[in-house]
Amino acid sequence: MGSLGEEPQVAEDCMGLLQLLSNGTVLRSKSIDLITQQIPLANHETVLFKDSVFHKPNNLHLRLYKPVTSSNRTIPVVVFFHGGGFCFGSRSWPHFHNFCLTLASSLHALVVAPDYRLAPEHRLPAAFEDAEAALTWLRDQAVSGDCDRWFEGGPSVDFDRVYVLGDSSGGNIAHHLAFRLGSGSVELTPVRVRGYVLLGPFFGGEERTKSEDGPSEQKLTLDLLDKFWRLSLPEGATRDHHMANPFGPTSPALESISIEKMLVIAGGSELLRDRGKEYAYKLKMRGKKVDYIEFENEEHGFYNHSPSSDASQQLLRIIGDFMDNVSDIF
Repeated sequence: MGSLGEEPQVAEDCMGLLQLLSNGTVLRSKSIDLITQQIPLANHETVLFKDSVFHKPNNLHLRLYKPVTSSNRTIPVVVFFHGGGFCFGSRSWPHFHNFCLTLASSLHALVVAPDYRLAPEHRLPAAFEDAEAALTWLRDQAVSGDCDRWFEGGPSVDFDRVYVLGDSSGGNIAHHLAFRLGSGSVELTPVRVRGYVLLGPFFGGEERTKSEDGPSEQKLTLDLLDKFWRLSLPEGATRDHHMANPFGPTSPALESISIEKMLVIAGGSELLRDRGKEYAYKLKMRGKKVDYIEFENEEHGFYNHSPSSDASQQLLRIIGDFMDNVSDIF
């Protein structure tokens, strides 16, 4: 604690866009909005979208995306959780919005993109709680039939085919939901989660991996990842906390929990590559149905930054095949 009248000091600084002061004050720069606005919004005439409140007490919104089609076939649901190190991000950021438009169009699915409370104002497990609230909202919509009023006309939604897709910190959220809900997601009935896709999941640990010790990425450094953990984990927690490291020394055992099938995807040149690869391997060794796919030479979030690239298009095909194969099991 500083002396009376002493000016607070900057305790953490994320690129000048977010600062945590020594007295607990959080300063967020408005220039982050200027940066994101430089990314052009895609124009998908085949996808409709609208916003909705899903948690009034915390004023949390989500964005719904529905493909325009004359087909009468029901469409699945993809729940997308954005990235940002638990400290940044929103459904309205152009690169997340554009990716969701692409998901809806390419996968022919209703995409639900919830916001969640951000750290350090709201440290973990706030984001996990908000993610659960979003799925609870989806269940309530399915039960009440209010989903029929989301958009006029178009195909009906099949709540028996729901998939959770998480990008970076959203991938960590997807992990949490997979083990929180377990196989069958009974408490969400009639919503049934069939599978989880983790894109470059944001996990951590005190012991460095080989990829973390490698060169920095164009848009990501190890120092920034460490700052995200210090800002988002409960105060005083290390990167071995179970919310950062699913296999840390104090993390709960996962062997006894049955989960739905999972797909983990990482870029071959991203700092978090080995975290995702190790996560998939350890889950498979524990009897879980997990596939791991690596995109050679790609960095973290390549699908957001270069949505029209060959790698991004291949990613969409892989996700679509995963959804189809999981559905064929039932």
